[in-house]
Amino acid sequence: MSKAGQKVLSSLRQMIISGELKAGERVAEIPTAERLGVSRTPVRIAFRALEQEGLLIKLERRGYRVRKVSPDEVSGAIEVRGVLEGLAARLLAERGLSLAQREALLECLVQGDELFDKGYVTEEDLELYHDLNHRFHRIIIDASHNPAITVALQRNEHLPFASVSSLAIDRNNLKGEYRRFSFAHMQHHAVFDAIDRGQGARAEAIMREHANATLRYADLFASQNEDDLQLRLIGLVVE
Repeated sequence: MSKAGQKVLSSLRQMIISGELKAGERVAEIPTAERLGVSRTPVRIAFRALEQEGLLIKLERRGYRVRKVSPDEVSGAIEVRGVLEGLAARLLAERGLSLAQREALLECLVQGDELFDKGYVTEEDLELYHDLNHRFHRIIIDASHNPAITVALQRNEHLPFASVSSLAIDRNNLKGEYRRFSFAHMQHHAVFDAIDRGQGARAEAIMREHANATLRYADLFASQNEDDLQLRLIGLVVE
């Protein structure tokens, strides 16, 4: 996906989890493209991706509808991802890194250091982090040499925020996003260290904890549900 397409996809994810696009709301290409100031093509691609992620439902007629997502659904999918990626990290630690695998992981770490060492991040930095984060995880999964992990992850990725690529960036709070993503990058350093030292149990534990950092999305959906309940109760009182 192009950088423009990735930015649209991330923006729409953030609009869904923030409640700006509410559950049940219908979304269409033209008004969404106008709202985001982009062409229809990246919006069309983003809609398809969000459908695959379980955040949008394709309508029989044209357009999509925002799918209602429960906090339990998000946390459950993330927990499964953590288990699978933790297993991959343990297997790789026990198997041992090849020189090429070690260099590829180190390259991701160096690139991440360059993004975060300056003490702040821009939107462009986080787009770069999205790519290197995906690459770091992909190397570990592929290097585990367990195809069942790949198959299970592919199935799980059809659930909301289960994919490592399902990052939502709050562009109105880049200071907070710097803290969140720089911490995630430090976890990359820790899991690499465990794998490189052959410490399988430690690598597995860190990778599972790393996935749990995404649970903030479950908390946001929980907050949305509470707000919706309060609005319904207010409506009942007024009536």
